[in-house]
Amino acid sequence: MSSLSAKGTALITGASSGIGAVYADRLAERGCDLILVARNEQRLNVIADRLRGETGRQITVLPADLNTKGGLAKVEAVLRDNPGIAVLVNNAGVGSVASILQADVDKMEAMIDLNITALTRLTYAVAPAFVARGKGTIINISSVVGIAVESLNGVYSASKSYVLSFGHSLQKDLADKGVRVQTVLPGATATEFWDIAGYPPQKTSEVTMSAEDCVDAALAGLDAGELVTIPGLHEVELWARWETDRRDISPKFRNAKPAPRYRVGSRTTGVAGVSRTF
Repeated sequence: MSSLSAKGTALITGASSGIGAVYADRLAERGCDLILVARNEQRLNVIADRLRGETGRQITVLPADLNTKGGLAKVEAVLRDNPGIAVLVNNAGVGSVASILQADVDKMEAMIDLNITALTRLTYAVAPAFVARGKGTIINISSVVGIAVESLNGVYSASKSYVLSFGHSLQKDLADKGVRVQTVLPGATATEFWDIAGYPPQKTSEVTMSAEDCVDAALAGLDAGELVTIPGLHEVELWARWETDRRDISPKFRNAKPAPRYRVGSRTTGVAGVSRTF
């Protein structure tokens, strides 16, 4: 039985379309009341009205622009002060397919603000409340490009690598305090993300997953106790090997002296067989 089948409120960011809207459907079906966050109030109201009629759940619309301090502060306050919140789905995000030579740096900064800063601040707002109650679930939406970093825009990929790393740290800090943290890494998913990112043909590619399948797989992974869920990865042993190798290499970084290949201590030569570049 899923921990999300019990009564409680789920706050979902980016809930007006795509993955966030499907999370709203599925969590309402599981018995959660909802707080839906996005900039587009009209879209949120349409979703809220439908879900109230279909599920009888209490649906609250919270329009907010998480790229603004005021909008972010409004949602943070709800997460800190509403004792009924049991789930946070950090889904809001934006992407790009542009290279560093094509992308506008101000848009890249705005991407960092939404994909990293907003997600971090919302998590920091809710985590103490969950710890105080001894329960709660945080679902952070990352992306497979957090690993396959060369696939899309570098800032987008790096922002999703951050979400994955942040999730590992949260799991370490919160696991023994009754708080569950799941990081979800979707692959290409058929949502408006691709229209905004600048490559709409990806939505109809044969390798693109529906938002419904993505969320259903993510929730099945949550039910199964997965810390990291990758809906499109069939060979789960590859992820297990990746994680084992990552954890095995970590202690090997702890050396007070550089590796012998760098020949530090010999000031007259560079690395063996390598000429100096400056």
